[in-house]
Amino acid sequence: MKDDFIFGLRPVIEAIEAGKTIDKVFVQNALQGPIYAELKAILAKNKIRPNYVPVEKLNRFTRKNHQGVVAFISDVPFHKVEDIVPQLFEEGKTPFLLILDRLTDVRNFGAICRTAECVGVDAVIIPEKGAAPINSDAIKTSAGALYNVKICKAPNLAHVVDFLQQSGISVFAASEKAEKLIYDVNFNEPCAVVMGNEETGISKEVLHHSDEKIKLPIEGKTQSLNVSVACGAILYEAVRQKMTAKAGL
Repeated sequence: MKDDFIFGLRPVIEAIEAGKTIDKVFVQNALQGPIYAELKAILAKNKIRPNYVPVEKLNRFTRKNHQGVVAFISDVPFHKVEDIVPQLFEEGKTPFLLILDRLTDVRNFGAICRTAECVGVDAVIIPEKGAAPINSDAIKTSAGALYNVKICKAPNLAHVVDFLQQSGISVFAASEKAEKLIYDVNFNEPCAVVMGNEETGISKEVLHHSDEKIKLPIEGKTQSLNVSVACGAILYEAVRQKMTAKAGL
């Protein structure tokens, strides 16, 4: 058993009540009983959305008596984007955000967060469901950067995009099908960059809500880059623009 997950009805209840940061909770389909009813109420109170799964999936996490519940705990605190954005404007900053739409590979996630922290991204926004777990592997891959960059979880990324736009933040979605290159957009304005799932890219809903679709130039026969590499290239173009503007060039 890894240190970053716990199992059993009562241990999970106690972890939540103790203020532990819960990354994900997996609950067996059709689970019932008074203790589960107590857990369900506590999950709702703390706005934690469980993932309902077959018992076979829980058995893959542990062969011990999990009682139909497995919870993953994160050492990294989670924030709300609705709190972060006003705070950035109040501090006189130009918001620079990163949205990761359903990235599932822990190493990609950790590497991207490492780059994001290095370039000064104010917050990384991920969905509550369908994202890579923020566990010890992610922290290790990020070289500890996950402790220094704010992570926001949101139930619906399309709603996040709408909120950012209403707050005066432009949303640029990275897509190989885009016509505009990353060099043709202004990263000096309040903005957010969206990177998509390793296999399917950005969801249609999030893509539709975004202000601009942008892409990297591809000259070789391979038509796509690893998402971590692509994200790094885009974020450093933003850094180049910011440094150029600061130097008055």
